[in-house]
Amino acid sequence: MSFAMSAAHSTIAATMQDLAFVFAGFFVGFVVALTGVGGGSLMTPLLIFGFGIAPNLAVGTDLLFAAGTKLGGTLQLARRRLVPWRVVGQLSLGSIPAALATLYVLHRVGPAEPAVQRAITLTLGAALLLTAAATFYKANLGHAPQRQPAATGIDPTRARHWALPITLGAVIGSLVTLTSVGAGAIGVAVLLLLYPALPLARIVAADIAYAVPLTLVAGLGHAAIGSVDWTLLALLLCGSLPGIWVGTRLAQHAPQRWVRTLLSLLLAYAGSKLVLA
Repeated sequence: MSFAMSAAHSTIAATMQDLAFVFAGFFVGFVVALTGVGGGSLMTPLLIFGFGIAPNLAVGTDLLFAAGTKLGGTLQLARRRLVPWRVVGQLSLGSIPAALATLYVLHRVGPAEPAVQRAITLTLGAALLLTAAATFYKANLGHAPQRQPAATGIDPTRARHWALPITLGAVIGSLVTLTSVGAGAIGVAVLLLLYPALPLARIVAADIAYAVPLTLVAGLGHAAIGSVDWTLLALLLCGSLPGIWVGTRLAQHAPQRWVRTLLSLLLAYAGSKLVLA
């Protein structure tokens, strides 16, 4: 009898944990749709702090989670002809090779080694602090009107210098592969600096589109070295899709400034906790 009760309790506990992962996916999808902040900034620290998932498993699983969710957004934006594919290509020239190089280093060193886990934690904390700063700036200070290229005849998809997108793309590629953070708010900030004449809607479209091949390559690389929990990934996706659906319908009515400011404070807290741990 006691064995049967123990088995029943174990089954209930497993079911409750699965539901918790689904709700976590729903929450992250909802907040991403509501604020536009990348899911990696939320999902990875939530998996580490909230569920005790190892940092390498949290990063690898979240990368494929991001690839799946952003692919749908890219297809919708592509149908509306908002994606500047030249910009996506320029960034990818730097980010994809950098992601592969970072994966090679992780494979050689071993993703589960304590030193690697600590490096991931510290880098993730720093990335969260950068994302918090970018989110806070965008919410409270980043409302200056953009310059438009119509009167000058300048190609808005041409960067200030040809090497800058490749170089900064490589930095983001390494950062995303190591932490799953960086392709959201940090990516938008980089794009605003590189392409000041590009309309904001196309900046956001480029940020979402170039993150798809980057997170897919990085996620599959993590899967190859055993840093992806496929069951966890399926549960998170089951929650994120309805979360995104609900969030997109409430986004127009939410006070964006206050929501983004609160989110930036939460990200700063999580980042500082990771750095000081």
